[in-house]
Amino acid sequence: MDIYKKFENLGPLGKYSREGYGYFMFPKLEGELGPRMNFMGKERLNWSINNYLGLGNHPEVREADAKAAKEWGLAYPMGARMMSGQTGYHEQLERELADFEKKEAAYLLNYGYQGMVSIIDSLVDRKDVIVYDSEAHACIIDGCRLHFGKRFVYPHNNMENLEKELSRAHKITGQTGGGILVITEGVYGMSGDLGNLRDIVKLKKKFPFRLLVDDAHGFGTMGPTCAGTSEHLGVMDDVDIYFGTFAKSMAGIGGFVASEQKVIEFLRYNMRSQIYAKSLPMPMVIGALKRLDLIRTQPELKDNLWKIVNALQSGLKENGFNIGATESPVTPVILEGGAPEATQITYDLRENYNIFCSIVTYPVIPKGMILLRLIPTAAHSLEDVEYTIDAFSRIKQKLDAGEYDPQKILNPYDFMKRDY
Repeated sequence: MDIYKKFENLGPLGKYSREGYGYFMFPKLEGELGPRMNFMGKERLNWSINNYLGLGNHPEVREADAKAAKEWGLAYPMGARMMSGQTGYHEQLERELADFEKKEAAYLLNYGYQGMVSIIDSLVDRKDVIVYDSEAHACIIDGCRLHFGKRFVYPHNNMENLEKELSRAHKITGQTGGGILVITEGVYGMSGDLGNLRDIVKLKKKFPFRLLVDDAHGFGTMGPTCAGTSEHLGVMDDVDIYFGTFAKSMAGIGGFVASEQKVIEFLRYNMRSQIYAKSLPMPMVIGALKRLDLIRTQPELKDNLWKIVNALQSGLKENGFNIGATESPVTPVILEGGAPEATQITYDLRENYNIFCSIVTYPVIPKGMILLRLIPTAAHSLEDVEYTIDAFSRIKQKLDAGEYDPQKILNPYDFMKRDY
């Protein structure tokens, strides 16, 4: 069969590409980064960007980014770090990140997704066993797929099942002479709940394993100093390998991994995605240094974020919304319905209430559910919160009354014919 034959089936999301491209998928948010951005010619209240601390528009950050770009350009340094792309600024950022996370060393990653895949690939060989949470991010899943040895998955935050999988893993490594790597997230990006780090580290008393935590949504938002979920839960010393990204709280590109010196030294010489990739451009590195400095020295950034988070989440619950078990800024609003209802809700929110938020349905979440995913930021206002809760209440009334029933709508994609 010609390999191109398979491209006729675009998959569960791609099959809607004709109707949804540019509106439901690959939408263009334009204008100044912030709570209000333009979509298809109209200003919308935006709850869909991971600019948690508002650093993307912070004047000191913008100045640092612009100055670094002018001084260094986007090309410098050229080449991979091992060959010709090493600079003192890269090393400085690594030292400051390691100190911030109370680890011996850290290593920069060009991209968070790519970095996590490569971390997992480097840490384990065919003699080792991976045990990971069922709701792990796609980058963790893809990293596990590269593993030639055994891998076991446990139901989300189910400690009883994790213990069973660790027992299985321990028997296997007893025969192979390998080790066990447990992988969880600090903050789960869809549900907003936390990985059960406290109970996971307690299991170290019964089983010999190392713990890798992906804290993409926790770095910068959780803990007294913003050092992440492990700090928030008081288990920083028990997390063996900590992963953070610059794409969320830092409002940038790249990421890092922090651990003991010997672990980072091993990764430095064995992570193929970094050995064979161009070094992180200088403006990204200098910009990250400024962002990290602001996170450390301006606690009001996190305070402002949590003021909005608490107002939004408490207001939604008071108005009868199910926001699941979130303990983080990630705010899911869970409704009943399928893709047709989700389509209509999206359109109604954007066109009639001027609210832009991510809407998730099957196959990302189980059938029969719709998830409206809100990402509060320090740049939002309490007025934004109040308006959104009121709009959501109206939307829920319509949903409960059956107004989004696809049988009552002539063509759910008629609006795509509009001339914007």
